[in-house]
Amino acid sequence: MKPMGPIPPDFAEQRGVLAIAGRAAAEWADAGTPLFVYDPAIVAARVRRFRAAFADVDLHYAIKANPLPALLAAIGPLVDGLDVASAGELDRALAVKPPASISFAGPGKRDDELAAAIAAGATLHCESKGEAARTLAIAGRLGIRPRVAARVNPDVELKGSGMKMGGRPSPFGVDADRVPALVRLLIDGGADWRGFHVYAGSQALSAEAVADTQAATVALAARLAEEVGAAPPLVNLGGGFGIPYFAGDLPLDIDAVGMRLAATLAHRPPILAATRFAIELGRWLVAEAGVYLARVVDRKESGGETFLILDGGLHHQLAASGNFGTVVRRNYPLAVAHRMGEPATETASVVGPLCTPLDRLGDRVALPRAEPGDLVAVFLAGAYGATASPSAFLGHPPAAEIVAAR
Repeated sequence: MKPMGPIPPDFAEQRGVLAIAGRAAAEWADAGTPLFVYDPAIVAARVRRFRAAFADVDLHYAIKANPLPALLAAIGPLVDGLDVASAGELDRALAVKPPASISFAGPGKRDDELAAAIAAGATLHCESKGEAARTLAIAGRLGIRPRVAARVNPDVELKGSGMKMGGRPSPFGVDADRVPALVRLLIDGGADWRGFHVYAGSQALSAEAVADTQAATVALAARLAEEVGAAPPLVNLGGGFGIPYFAGDLPLDIDAVGMRLAATLAHRPPILAATRFAIELGRWLVAEAGVYLARVVDRKESGGETFLILDGGLHHQLAASGNFGTVVRRNYPLAVAHRMGEPATETASVVGPLCTPLDRLGDRVALPRAEPGDLVAVFLAGAYGATASPSAFLGHPPAAEIVAAR
């Protein structure tokens, strides 16, 4: 038997039948499985927690975590900005938020994407000298002054993060020592310089590590601003807030992070006195709000092991299968949807319908007995689920996605 991660707090205390947004999981599944169900009330509660911990910091949603239009429509009014990484995401963001509150990052922006962002009035996060030159040339042809920030590849990394994006060679952003020259190039070229975007890593659960990185980022922004000779209107501190996916993981103490950041900003260098600060979050806002429901198609024994074969798998939930950046495969939290809180009676591997041994959502997990027709719930499915998975693999249909209304 292998342990599972903790069921999210909004579902952990449920007994009997799993309820999502006040309705039984089986009711949501009546229209067919597999499907994702998202509860926007859980997202709204997350936003309130953030506001309480970070009183004077803007909140941006990184829509790559979940760009479903109906979910964006619910999130847009709750946050101060949306961060996108493609022209497709830009279009979705513009449907729910004014362009001045949208920023566009990504190391390989095509000319048509640059033109779309410039024409819309979104802020481009410039990631290279070459991209800066293309941006200025395109803006000149359009006769529009572009809104541009510099994305910084920082000389620090977020310790303990699941995916480090700073303190090393990277396709993302401009090395910190080259940023002042890039910003001067943009300003001299007529751009409306909007500040710095600094992203050091993601999926960190240590409050100390996140707070230390934020303090180092503020100091770095001040140093770069001094070298540029101009104060940045905004510093995007990145995100990095993790959630507990696996056994032994504990939630990030955001109150402790908020207290440290408040102290850091209270004593920030004078050049940043008028600067706004933002934190960019994706999975922390939406992951725990989503549940993936799939039905048991078959139950079989092989080599002394039990397998529950579902009608859904890694083609919808790649991350839960352990194939989305995880070095060691560990189990997301799972449950038999009509037996919440019941003691486990067997050890089973929960697998999908695909012809690959990688299609395993639960590896030898302890569960109450499940039979064909029963629903299995995979939690933490609100982020990096449907759009981060190989949905076309083997030609299975896509999973439905529902934003629940209470």
